[in-house]
Amino acid sequence: MSSPEAILKEYWGFDSFRPLQKEIITQILHKKDVLALLPTGGGKSLCFQIPALLQPGICIVVSPLVALMEDQVKALQAKHIKAMALTGGIPFKEVDTMLDNCIYANYKFLYLSPERLQQELVQERIKQMQVNLIAVDEAHCISQWGHDFRPAYLNIALLRELKPEVNFVGLTATATLPVITDIAKQLELKELKVLQKSFSREHLAYMVREAEDKNYYLEQLLKEHQESGIVYVRTRKATIELEQYLLKKGIFATSFHGGLTKAEKSKRLDQWLKEEKRIMVATSAFGMGIDKPNVRSVVHMNLPESLESYFQEAGRAGRDGKPAKAVILTNKSDIPLLKNQFLATLPGVEMVRLVYRKLNTFFRIAYGEGESEDFYLNFYQFCQKYELNTLLAYNAMLLLDRASVLSFSEQFQKKTRIQFLASGKQIGFYLEANPQFDAVVKAVLRTYGGTFDAPVEINLQVISGKAGTTVQEATKLLQQLTKEGIADFEHDQHDTKITFLVPREDDVTINPLVPYIKLQEKTKTEKIRQVLAYVENDRVCKSEQLLQYFGEKNTSPCGICSVCQPLNTKLDREGMKKIYFAIVELLQEGAYSSREITEKLSFPEPHVIKVLQLLVEKDALTITTNKKYKLKHL
Repeated sequence: MSSPEAILKEYWGFDSFRPLQKEIITQILHKKDVLALLPTGGGKSLCFQIPALLQPGICIVVSPLVALMEDQVKALQAKHIKAMALTGGIPFKEVDTMLDNCIYANYKFLYLSPERLQQELVQERIKQMQVNLIAVDEAHCISQWGHDFRPAYLNIALLRELKPEVNFVGLTATATLPVITDIAKQLELKELKVLQKSFSREHLAYMVREAEDKNYYLEQLLKEHQESGIVYVRTRKATIELEQYLLKKGIFATSFHGGLTKAEKSKRLDQWLKEEKRIMVATSAFGMGIDKPNVRSVVHMNLPESLESYFQEAGRAGRDGKPAKAVILTNKSDIPLLKNQFLATLPGVEMVRLVYRKLNTFFRIAYGEGESEDFYLNFYQFCQKYELNTLLAYNAMLLLDRASVLSFSEQFQKKTRIQFLASGKQIGFYLEANPQFDAVVKAVLRTYGGTFDAPVEINLQVISGKAGTTVQEATKLLQQLTKEGIADFEHDQHDTKITFLVPREDDVTINPLVPYIKLQEKTKTEKIRQVLAYVENDRVCKSEQLLQYFGEKNTSPCGICSVCQPLNTKLDREGMKKIYFAIVELLQEGAYSSREITEKLSFPEPHVIKVLQLLVEKDALTITTNKKYKLKHL
């Protein structure tokens, strides 16, 4: 098999390449440095995997996304291609063996996080490897002007020193012209070939819709288009609440967020992929590396934090080339909310310093220690203990994660253990006097051995099932036993995992981050300004706005976005009068919400909302505490 087409057919079963893939592969095989810009779903991974398979030696892939690395390695291994991922948490001895395998055991792919390149052991072994290509995934992370800049990505330039003769390929889905220039500079790309597929998506309609009641608008949209969709929300709590709302409205939905276990994530993803659940309600972490071609709609319930992230998320709709929609739902409350969430909650240097110090205190890490150790905590309990603002503390941890001081991940875990402190005879007397504890205590004693000698992990669902009660009631009874000194029952719910990547050095650790913290504030402010400009601009085609942002010059109106095809004709004076009289007549009956008014009147919702706002401004209407409109004189 000596051609890219033969490899493509043999391992992936495809007869032909997607646009631009063959050109990228050809340049790589000619030993050129390449920067490949392919939109979401454009098949970036094949662009380095196929040339690596065609040449002797191993391909080093640098990526910041552990989950994506693991998924790609599994996919390659399923094709009987030898690949491994050197992620965090692997013991030194095992890392040593894995790197030896890369040198002597004919491995074709080594996936690394940029943090791993800091390790001397890794650098020394790479010198000994026969490397045929270095691929940098999510290459925009190396640019300080990128939306996802990670200081550890600057370590990648080390590979130039270690393997000066090996060509590089940088891959990203989104990059503006300043970012492209910065990537080339930081990666020291020589005789650079920039291969970029137009970001234009002819069948994807970008929409910005004003909706006072976003849930109601979403419900109507999803009922109108009875096909697969993704709905993005900001928080874990919002995914659960919106999932429940849609289910009550008869729309088969599921939710996806960082607090789910791996098994739960896998199950929900599978349900969505198999169309058992039509709608996936998710936080922005969802969708990376998932190629579902028939997603007809992607809806953002909140304004995105950057145009780059929005373009990637919106681009998950309509990958099959059929008509699809990417909709942002917005109203007047969104702008202060966006600024509050992303600007007011940006942690300053002192906040980052404080959170880092409190984490070390909380886990009792001594100076100079803690490196590569894993710890679990309940995030909100941690913030309560040290009286920290939760959003500022959360963002400080994210910043420390991006700066490779620690690894911060959200994952729900329960640690439930019990040890009986009283003797068997004493417990017998206690149960006679307190029979309400009998079934639960006996269920524990009959199911688990050694509970008198040391704390033993137990499963509360098993215990409650055997005792014929609920998990909540069993928990309450066991907690009461602890209060009375009969047992020591520990029931912690952890939602955060912290892995310290460097030893504790307090100011020595944080001081080098000061320029990065200040740069992040400046970059975030500019990204928010660009999002607001996009949302508010209803004169220029939405597709053109996005394409021009990413540096495309010869653009033309798409004909299908919310600007090219406005929802309604312009509201003139005569139209306003008609709606005004209809609203006044309706409100003679009593107070109604904006949704109820829109449903009862035969006018377009945006027009009704506009007239309602004008009437409130002119003091003709008032809004009740339960958000209903009523006539002022009633």
